[in-house]
Amino acid sequence: MTTQSAMPALAVRDLRKTYGNGVEALKGVSLEVAEGDFFALLGPNGAGKSTLIGIVSSLVNMSGGEAKVFGVDIARDRSAAMRLIGLVPQEINFNMFEKPYDILVNSAGFYGIPRDEACKRAKQYLDQMQLGAKAQQPSRTLSGGMKRRLMIARALMHRPKLLILDEPTAGVDIEIRRSMWRFIEQANAEGTTVILTTHYLEEAEQLCRNIAIIDHGRIIEHSSMKSLLSKLDVEGFVLDLADNLSGEPPAVPGVELKRRDAHTLELDMPRDTDLNRVFAALHDAGIVVRSMRNKTNRLEELFMRLTGDPNKEAAA
Repeated sequence: MTTQSAMPALAVRDLRKTYGNGVEALKGVSLEVAEGDFFALLGPNGAGKSTLIGIVSSLVNMSGGEAKVFGVDIARDRSAAMRLIGLVPQEINFNMFEKPYDILVNSAGFYGIPRDEACKRAKQYLDQMQLGAKAQQPSRTLSGGMKRRLMIARALMHRPKLLILDEPTAGVDIEIRRSMWRFIEQANAEGTTVILTTHYLEEAEQLCRNIAIIDHGRIIEHSSMKSLLSKLDVEGFVLDLADNLSGEPPAVPGVELKRRDAHTLELDMPRDTDLNRVFAALHDAGIVVRSMRNKTNRLEELFMRLTGDPNKEAAA
């Protein structure tokens, strides 16, 4: 749940970054992330998202502006700010010859956590991330999904107040993704603020309460997920049928009803369309709908509209 706090977890004001080659990656970015939020930061390749994350995690120097984590200025008191942040980067960046248990314990040591407590936390997180059986094996023997989970566990060892996840489920299968999200949602429910970047837009739609979209170094959207999705003037649904559909569905004026397969129809319609009219047409055609659900690509459609290039991915 989101907690109320007068001080945001992250406050960025007029943040600018120009690289040595003249590329202006950030052009006065300002945004806030509330304490306890589950926040999506999206943007196409080259939009400035990775630069923004790099500045917040102190890996990139800013050219101007300010960034504060729970009121701590990153430029003025880097060490204090970094103690508040846990970062899960895109790249696997631990020693492949170290054991998962040692990786976690050593990471805790960097933050001054006593060894007894570090060992206790390491065992807890390895068990929670279903890595307990691999705790004493070289990390290079872990699967890709296990390595991702180990990186999340490592980022949480010092109990950060802000967790930044940069493409945490890239290349991870659906089952492992779901188990990872259950773990992250639990951490969020216990008070950890989460900032997520992902090119799986359905993840952002399902998990995040608020969102910012960055493009060409500027924030072009910064609102609640609900408010943003309400701007979509077309709704999409998936209809699961009770029986096989041998032919095409009936034509319904003003909506697009198409056959996905013998058991499924896709429905796209203006938001103000009366669904009863669609179901009446299906009933007259002898088609029984067993269940209906929203399409999961609403955010993707909005993203493509806002960034103006349907071929760009939502990740930098």
